[in-house]
Amino acid sequence: MDHSLTKSFSSCPSLINPEALKVGETVAYCLILVVSLVGNFLVVLIVYKTLTLRKPINMLIANMAMSDLLFPIFQIPVRLTGLHVGSWLIGGTLGKALCKIHPFLADISLLVSIQSLVLITVDRYAAVVVPLRSPLISRKVCRCLIVGTWILAAAFYSPYLFSFILVEYQEENLCVNQWEVAFGEKSSPGIYILLAIIFLYYIPFVVLAILYSIILIKLKKQAHPGEQSASAEEQRTRRNRKVLKMTVAIVVAFFICWIPLSINAMIFYLVPRKTLDVCKFWVSLNVALFMAYINCAINPIICLTFTSNYRQALRRLVNCCDAVQG
Repeated sequence: MDHSLTKSFSSCPSLINPEALKVGETVAYCLILVVSLVGNFLVVLIVYKTLTLRKPINMLIANMAMSDLLFPIFQIPVRLTGLHVGSWLIGGTLGKALCKIHPFLADISLLVSIQSLVLITVDRYAAVVVPLRSPLISRKVCRCLIVGTWILAAAFYSPYLFSFILVEYQEENLCVNQWEVAFGEKSSPGIYILLAIIFLYYIPFVVLAILYSIILIKLKKQAHPGEQSASAEEQRTRRNRKVLKMTVAIVVAFFICWIPLSINAMIFYLVPRKTLDVCKFWVSLNVALFMAYINCAINPIICLTFTSNYRQALRRLVNCCDAVQG
């Protein structure tokens, strides 16, 4: 954000960090950080340690978990620092490096998650709509796609490594996005961000909605109420429904948690500063950020809630650890 807007936020003393609110936010962010780290690490560990779960869809879920580890690690400490200190604590070469790395890796995390959601949906579409064909995404192909999600995300957000710099403002260090300085005055960060939101967020959301609608229609046609036949076809359909519930829950939670932040980003770049209600925007932005952070902690809970295989694998891991300690 620009310096003028940051300065304007200070004119909203009743809205910015009263002590009770500051304590509440700190506790909430710390809780989100712990749940995110523990939950996503367990998801990755479960998939890695359980041979029966090393299927493309679970590998893609583990890829999302890896990206969800990055976001809280690099964003929540910065958020807490801003909450209590209000400036960038680390100076020098290390501070300059972290200023570039933290937004770079945080947004990479988001784009990797979106790509993983699209690939998960394509995998489910192939499994339900065209089940008789060979798997569209094999394990080998899945590994290549996972690497590709990280390469594409890193390439897309590589401009951050040049535009984010550490500056001194009112005797404090601030990590700011100096896009025009890095790429010229004719270059606009607003266009870059808005195109990213449209092509990397809203268009994938529309694609996912269409594919899941087709999947649900297909499953509805496959339903045979009143029949108790244990045919292979019906068993496959039941398995697909169980997996579909989990993937739909992950997709819905993701977009509900991230839509507010995308809307705030569009408001920031599209609404003229003179007409922007800074105090209301500040409240809205803080709520949107909090919802985005929550998403990193939700996915592991969804996996363990909707999938018995994950719960059973977690129990085996816990029992194994108890046996080792015993």
